[in-house]
Amino acid sequence: MTSPYPTRRSLRQSRDAGSTAVADESAGGGAAPRVAPTTPRAGRNLPAAIAVGLTLAALVVGSLIVAKEAFLAIVAFAVCVGVWELRTSLAQANIHVPLVPSLVGTVSMLGSAYWGGAQALAVTLGLTCVGVLLWRVADGVRDAVRDIAGGMFVALYPSFLAGFCALLLAAPDGKERVFVFILVTVLSDIGGYVFGVLWGRHPMAPSVSPKKSWEGFAGSALACMAGAAVAIHFALGGPWWSGLVLGAAVAVGATVGDLTESTIKRDLGIKDMSHILPGHGGIMDRLDSLIVTAPLSWALLLVFVPLQ
Repeated sequence: MTSPYPTRRSLRQSRDAGSTAVADESAGGGAAPRVAPTTPRAGRNLPAAIAVGLTLAALVVGSLIVAKEAFLAIVAFAVCVGVWELRTSLAQANIHVPLVPSLVGTVSMLGSAYWGGAQALAVTLGLTCVGVLLWRVADGVRDAVRDIAGGMFVALYPSFLAGFCALLLAAPDGKERVFVFILVTVLSDIGGYVFGVLWGRHPMAPSVSPKKSWEGFAGSALACMAGAAVAIHFALGGPWWSGLVLGAAVAVGATVGDLTESTIKRDLGIKDMSHILPGHGGIMDRLDSLIVTAPLSWALLLVFVPLQ
């Protein structure tokens, strides 16, 4: 049965055909003149993206100031929306993820990580997978394996990975650890965006994310390393040089997270997970880097700034 949804091969063929058509028009005499694109080079509505980014930053910082639990509630809400976006996107490929056990598992993993620690997080992941299995089997066996695999994927990405943010928050100096983690990850996006727009010439993975360049990755690494060195020293009292290691790891992790989500979207034939955030796309389009850098930040900060 032929799938009605575009695959990576069909997308690549369409792109190549479009390039050939442009070349043919340039060689011919009767083609209409090409209109210069009005989309920004980075592919975003920059004013809207900045406004939304500042609003999200104020919400995160404000909740951290108020109480840890307030921040945890915001994280739980954001990840649940991300789960819904991912489930909706997967449905376009006829992968129907059970919603109720996925959302219950998300909230449970975040709560168990915050109040019970890493072992509780791992146990809750297992229980969530069992819940997805039982819920889906109760609906019948047709296409059950595909749906169960999709449900377990969603339980791992983003829910389980987001649990490491709750582990960061649970530490006595959890607010500072979360601040460092988010700051350095955001600097990766900013550094990559600036360097990519100004000097991006060499694509990193053109078949997955055409606008991501090696120059942008260099900007991400520089911004992460500089920001982490300062943040670790002043926010956590750790050695400044450890920030260089953390920054380099976060730059790699953030890039992997971004490319991972881009691969999923390419395979599903969609541009954004949703359009909830103007200039950004969906919640998952903002969480893609954070959920991958969370476990890296948790582990490295435990090494460089041990819990007292």
